[in-house]
Amino acid sequence: MLAVLITLTPGCRNEFIDREKAKVCIAVLPIMDVKTHSNSTLELLELAYRVSEFTRERLNNPTYSNYQPLFTTQDEWTVIKYAMEVLRPFWYWTVWMSKLHTVTLHLLFTVYNDMFDHMDGMM
Repeated sequence: MLAVLITLTPGCRNEFIDREKAKVCIAVLPIMDVKTHSNSTLELLELAYRVSEFTRERLNNPTYSNYQPLFTTQDEWTVIKYAMEVLRPFWYWTVWMSKLHTVTLHLLFTVYNDMFDHMDGMM
């Protein structure tokens, strides 16, 4: 909801960017999520993992100390990394198949075998 409000008008978005640039040394922009798909789930997990260190540093600021208990623990990050490893081949194959503009039925056995092999390896 916050990202929707920030990007509601160009003025709001620019004001957000200006405030964030004044506070931190890296630019952070709101990410507009799309209708939920398995691919967007993986992308959002990877994004959360990439900005986790930034988030931890931000929560060390006394202004945000009330939110520190909400930050993901190391055990939870381990589970998230595992989920990303499990989902990555599914993301690859769905993106690859969606880019093909032809009949893909003959490729299904290859894709399913690869996915089953991946899941066996993950277990």
